[in-house]
Amino acid sequence: MPNLGYLPEFAGLETIDFLSTEALAVKLLHAGFEAEDGRSQPGSMPSGERYAAAKADPSAFAWRLRLESGGDEECFRDYLERFVSEIDTTVITALIIGDCWNPGPANDWPDQVRDLLIERCAEFPALSALFFGEVVVAETKKISWIAQTDVSPLLDAFPALTEFAVRGADHMTFHGVGTFSLAWNVPRHEALRRLTIQSHRLDPVVVRGVLASELPALEHLELFLGSADHDGARPADLAPLLSGSVFPALKHLGLRNGQNTDELVAALADAPITRRLATLDVSLGTLTDKGARLLDTPSFGHLDRLDLHHHYMSEEMTERIRIRFTDAGVEVDTNDRQQLDEWEDWGDPEDSADEDDWEPVSYFPAITD
Repeated sequence: MPNLGYLPEFAGLETIDFLSTEALAVKLLHAGFEAEDGRSQPGSMPSGERYAAAKADPSAFAWRLRLESGGDEECFRDYLERFVSEIDTTVITALIIGDCWNPGPANDWPDQVRDLLIERCAEFPALSALFFGEVVVAETKKISWIAQTDVSPLLDAFPALTEFAVRGADHMTFHGVGTFSLAWNVPRHEALRRLTIQSHRLDPVVVRGVLASELPALEHLELFLGSADHDGARPADLAPLLSGSVFPALKHLGLRNGQNTDELVAALADAPITRRLATLDVSLGTLTDKGARLLDTPSFGHLDRLDLHHHYMSEEMTERIRIRFTDAGVEVDTNDRQQLDEWEDWGDPEDSADEDDWEPVSYFPAITD
């Protein structure tokens, strides 16, 4: 499982939390527990040198907004109001919206958080990087438990964004509340250079929506494709991207967490876009020896970096690929080799008339739900 925890940095800046009222209360409680015997419990939390430095120069940090579950947590409207009143948000360039929806009693939802942020967009004139949904589901580590919404209005509200990232489920329903779906409909955005969409299963409609956007400055695209077992995105949905007809500035491509990485590599081997790339990332997927053989073509030899980590290649093929690309001057990552458990290995290649046609049925990407 990849680390999808809290980012130590974002957009090249160290992250720092703007503490909610409940988070402050918890810290105060812990400070009291840790106080020496005979000393009174502190009445307030010291800001700390790091927070004082961040408050003095907010532009030097990427600010994270995150609410706590339970307790007497404030709602996002009040939290955001405190943030813009206590911190000079006009100079902030990077903002992370963490778990600010469904936080216990606060009961906000992603579309409400999105709309409240848009209402205050004038308070963030310098914002150039936004991560919407840095939610960490500690109990399950499942992206499918992270509700999402149509993020398109955020791109419209912040036309100066050069980086945008989103994490969440493609579709989920809360009984008695409603259905939440990740959606993208951005006709054009002049400034966006980096776009990252992390999901356990990326809806083909979202993929086609992204590829229909005019993003003339886009240099870095990263899509977590996820499972294709239930109508998830497949290489055919990537046709405009593979043909090179979209995103003329693209140099860095991540098609990660794919259900069938062999099929993806086969499509990339003949794709015009591949010849334009400096880096290619097909990590967290299901690459086997069958797909790895296709990497031994001129299409991939010009890359500066190739990321294959979390794969199902044999030891022999892993070493062959490592040597082949290293000798060609390509930085290559072949770490995190996966092995099928014996009970998963339902077939035997020796029983097949053609060994190359044999495939186990249980290759899984790193994130399946």
